Parts: sequence; C-alpha cells; structure tokens
Amino acid sequence: MINKKIITLQKLIPIVQKLKKQNKKIVTTNGVFDILHFGHVRYLEKAKKLGDVLIVGVNTDSSVKQNKGDKRPINDEKSRIAVLAGLESVDYAFLFGEKDPRSWISSIKPDVHVKAGDYKLGQIIEKNVVEKNNGKIIIVKAEKGYSTTGLINSILDAYRNQ
Repeated sequence: MINKKIITLQKLIPIVQKLKKQNKKIVTTNGVFDILHFGHVRYLEKAKKLGDVLIVGVNTDSSVKQNKGDKRPINDEKSRIAVLAGLESVDYAFLFGEKDPRSWISSIKPDVHVKAGDYKLGQIIEKNVVEKNNGKIIIVKAEKGYSTTGLINSILDAYRNQ
C-alpha cells in the first residue's frame, strides 16, 4: 500500500487531472516531516478533511539542507516519505527538490493548499500561484507543544550529560 502512495510528480499530474474530472477536491501541503510527531499527524488529518485527496510534497534532503542548514534532515528522504505514505490521511506523496513549492503547485493546481498555523497569510509564498489557479489557501492551527526542532532539543537535553 505504501509504495502505491509514493509517486513522482510526473506520474502524479495525470492522476490529478483524472481525479478532477471525477469532481474530486484536491488538497495539497508540503514540508520536511523530518521526525514525524503528533503535531504532524493531526495537521495531516485536518488537511485531509478539507477535500477528497491529500497530496503531500516532501522536501528532498538537498532542499532541506538549503532551508534548514547542514544538520538537517535527521531522517533521509526515503524514510520520511515512506512514513508519511503509511498514514491513512495521506493519499499520495512525492519528493520535490526546489527551495519552495510554487513550481509543482502550478502543475497540480490544487483546490486547497494547506499551511501550518505558524504562518500568516501574507507570508505564504504559494498564495498567488494557488489563487491564480482558482484554489485557496487554508491555514490549519498547529498543535501547541509539538515541533521537530523542539523534539530534537528535548532529545539533546536528555542525553547531554550522559
């Protein structure tokens, strides 16, 4: 089942076109999803409820390094995408290597693109691309107390003096 959900963008585009002809509402989101935690799971569940099909763009290892620095990601891209594909809420997941998601969003043309609640609408670089294609941006409230950086810091603190 997991392997059927992991797909290339090139193979995903005709699938999305077929789903749209069936009047399916396409929802997209993207991120690193480095160390999957409760906040990620809840976020993806909320995103899925906004439509019929949830597609997750996952940053490649090289794009994570560009965005977050040389110490990230902790888990490699194959591991991260496989874990995401194992979630019931995720219908498709693909890797993208660009620094930002605007290029693939303009190819998929989602009905809804979801961002986590730590963003303000004016900060979302995808906004114009999504709206140009008659989609809308929805910001989903993040679960308080859950972040990958916070988790990494907790692990470091727990093992610092051993």
